[in-house]
Amino acid sequence: MAEVAAVQPRRMPGAGKSWGTQRRVSRGLTYLAIFILVLIFAFPLYFMAITSLMTQFETYIWPPLLYPKSWQWKNYIEMSSKVPLWLWFWNTTRITFLTVLGTTLSCTVVAYGFARFRFPLRNLLFLLTLGTMMFPAQITLIPQFILFHRLGWINTFKPLTVPSFFGGGAFFIFLMRQFIMQIPRDLDEAALIDGASYPRLLTSILMPLMKPAIGTVAIISFMGAWNDFMGPLIYLQSNKFFTLAVGLRYWDTQPALGELSLTHLMMAMCVIVATPCIILFFSAQKIFVEGIVMSGIKG
Repeated sequence: MAEVAAVQPRRMPGAGKSWGTQRRVSRGLTYLAIFILVLIFAFPLYFMAITSLMTQFETYIWPPLLYPKSWQWKNYIEMSSKVPLWLWFWNTTRITFLTVLGTTLSCTVVAYGFARFRFPLRNLLFLLTLGTMMFPAQITLIPQFILFHRLGWINTFKPLTVPSFFGGGAFFIFLMRQFIMQIPRDLDEAALIDGASYPRLLTSILMPLMKPAIGTVAIISFMGAWNDFMGPLIYLQSNKFFTLAVGLRYWDTQPALGELSLTHLMMAMCVIVATPCIILFFSAQKIFVEGIVMSGIKG
């Protein structure tokens, strides 16, 4: 025993205290780095917000002001009086709601079929579905425009909403399929033995367990539809059908009143466009992370 004790290394006095100090220093440096990165990435949002509350001439002062000398809350009222801002907001809300609804419903049904049913060429069809993610959207832009033009859908919301009801996209199908495959098949078998049909199995058994994945799909599709610029720019030609993204560009191309452009009013519109996305991100962050993590556990 004495020999074993002699072989064991002796703990230096103060080693535990030194290790605890190093951990605290390391943690402090980590928090400091995170704080600096937060300031760097949040500064553009802050500058956008404070610029929207400045006067027209304060936006051109050099060096730039970090806060307005007089808070111009009337900029938001003035902005809405110059363009149909709230009509564009309503148009964007309608398109986004229908897109999110169609995407979540259709991709859930398609993913359910790929994950739970066995049919001829299932794997091949799934690979072809994933293969569509390799092609940029610009490839199908002209054929889609010709199709929607012949259907008489130009200058309507249909080209922006109807396609979401037909699968919702390969990425969403893949995400939902991966999540469904984590759910034990024993639940399916028990429900079928009790007399449940396949649609009832999906709506009553699987979908309540798929809330994280459904929430993730809803969040991503909301972000994409709310900030979509290319689609509304191509298919919407009338001012009364514009969305916020197209309306913002429309406002930016208008001739300025006087020698200076109305940057403060444009920033007010940018705040209105960005606010719903920021609120959604912080309120649904937990669901988003949970859906992504649980969908990637098993291939």
